[in-house]
Amino acid sequence: MEAAAALPNAIPLRNHVMPRPRAVLRDVSRAQPVCSTCQVREKCLSEGLDAATAKRVDELVATRIRLRKGDTLYRAGASFTSLYAIRSGSLKTLLLAEDGRDQVAGYHMSGEVLGLDGIGNNVHECQAIALEDTEVCPMPFDRIEQVARDHPTFQRNVHRYLSREIARQRALMLLLGTMRADQRLAAFLLDLSQRYQARGYSSSEFILRMTREEIGSYLGLKLETVSRLLSRLQQEGLIQVQGRVVKLLERGALKELVGQSA
Repeated sequence: MEAAAALPNAIPLRNHVMPRPRAVLRDVSRAQPVCSTCQVREKCLSEGLDAATAKRVDELVATRIRLRKGDTLYRAGASFTSLYAIRSGSLKTLLLAEDGRDQVAGYHMSGEVLGLDGIGNNVHECQAIALEDTEVCPMPFDRIEQVARDHPTFQRNVHRYLSREIARQRALMLLLGTMRADQRLAAFLLDLSQRYQARGYSSSEFILRMTREEIGSYLGLKLETVSRLLSRLQQEGLIQVQGRVVKLLERGALKELVGQSA
């Protein structure tokens, strides 16, 4: 798994250690409206808003944060102030397990909202790290609450998103608690397929942004088990794997493996 090193990350340069630049804040206060022109707005909290409400949501976003691969967006224990809409790229979230190891808690892609773990206690329970070059839009939570009070449609969007995340966490608990290893991996690939399809990308061929070790951490499996199962599924003709690119050849068979109706 990628190490969750403390910021600033360091890279060697001529035998000296130079700090990696922190996340770049881009001021968009004078730019064109952010949400109304965003390509993933219909998958975010701005879904179905009228013009007046969309303008209020645009005003929530005064900056964008640009992250390089490996940069940390926020850390466990940091004060919760904002939710983060992922405009492009992807991130993983990490929890500290009881044995001191980092446990991958989630994979998050463009159009999704990050930071919900901090709502309950006003501190983040996990760490969020960019898996590739990524851009996110911070939305101060106190202003989100104000807009939600004034605009019922936006309030419903927030509640709907929270409900979906609760359902996703329950599904993960079921995945880890009751499924065999091969079912866990098949369910993970099908979930990625559905999420990519919802964002207008190919549902049958996509890149695994997490390493096999990170996927294993997320699914409660060893690295060797993930590699072995990917090879087995490929040998059985259900998927095709080339590096990090995965192609689902028999989605119906994968659903049968998981126990879903094809």
